[in-house]
Amino acid sequence: MSLEIKVPSVGESITEVTLAQWLKQDGDYVEMDENIAELESDKATFELPAEKAGILRIVAQEGDTLEIGAVVCTIEEGDAAAKGTDKNGETPKSESAPEVAKVESDVESEDEKPESYASGTASPAAAKILREKGIDPATIKGTGKEGRITKEDAEKAQVTPASEKPVAKSAPVTPSAPVSVGGRNERREKMSSLRKTIAKRLVTVKNETAMLTTFNEVNMQPIMDLRSKYKDTFKEKHGIGLGFMSFFTKAVTTALKEWPSVNARIEENEIVFSDFVDVSIAVSAPKGLVVPIIRNADSLALHQIEKTIAELAGKARDNKLSIDEMTGGTFTITNGGVFGSMMSTPIINAPQSAILGMHNIIQRPIAENGQVVIRPMMYIALSYDHRVIDGRESVSFLVRVKQLLEDPARLLLEV
Repeated sequence: MSLEIKVPSVGESITEVTLAQWLKQDGDYVEMDENIAELESDKATFELPAEKAGILRIVAQEGDTLEIGAVVCTIEEGDAAAKGTDKNGETPKSESAPEVAKVESDVESEDEKPESYASGTASPAAAKILREKGIDPATIKGTGKEGRITKEDAEKAQVTPASEKPVAKSAPVTPSAPVSVGGRNERREKMSSLRKTIAKRLVTVKNETAMLTTFNEVNMQPIMDLRSKYKDTFKEKHGIGLGFMSFFTKAVTTALKEWPSVNARIEENEIVFSDFVDVSIAVSAPKGLVVPIIRNADSLALHQIEKTIAELAGKARDNKLSIDEMTGGTFTITNGGVFGSMMSTPIINAPQSAILGMHNIIQRPIAENGQVVIRPMMYIALSYDHRVIDGRESVSFLVRVKQLLEDPARLLLEV
């Protein structure tokens, strides 16, 4: 008796998934609860476990789009000894011996071909005569074996007068195509459900929001000095490193309390203001960009933020994020600086109204107390929906973030 394995329900808003890859092959013996396939929704990737032990019989193929409840495979009763049998329970016959015999016969037939002369090949004596007469051997029809040109053929050969040579009709001159160096191959790859959803949402945001971006710059020296001074003590006490992201998260949550419209969103004809801050952190995962959420980030200390970020980033790299861990969020932070970006205009993560972009840190000359000094500087960018956030609010919010980052004691004292 076989058991049908169907696509499970993975969320209220998800109606279909894509079969990303099989982890087992057709006919393999699988244990109960062993993962047999990876399914991909428009929000996350999750694994499909076997609901009983037995022989796997594949129904759906990789790349297929399946509705919730569709049959993915069946598991038949059997043990590990049945592995490798075909669908009729018979062991497939080997075809390797006939193939070897065929290859060997082909090699023998090639070796048995007699050596032959190419047409227009002249003997050494004939070649000397033809060179002296200025005659191309290719224009002589040899009478020797296999068309070989003999000495007699060369002696009889005469130079054809120019007047008797056929005149070729001139053809229109066409420019030759440029010769390419290297391969020019192309390949096509089906878009995953996650990639299609990302593309759709990005286009929707560009078309349906009044998105603007404002910029500022931050002197990162105070934070770098603070990290350098306390990083060992911080790690020893909390078991986690002290990074830049916790400072930015803390600065953002403080500034959002002062400028609540930056933390708001539009729902139909209403603006929804949240008195909490759930910060979405953009993370580059193997299968695309994901935005796991730090819940109630405004109530967390620096070490709690660092631990949460490390946990979520690890799950993202392993494709282990749940739907709940990526649903919601009131504000997003993205760090293009880890890839070397100096300045960019990040796209809003709908339905949120704003996103903060971090960039790389560059040693640049700046004016400080009337003197030109070299400081580690970072450009920061705030993209915002102008339907919700006015220019004064967006600029003031970003200035407040800059103040908090350049004087990190404010973050600890909350002033």
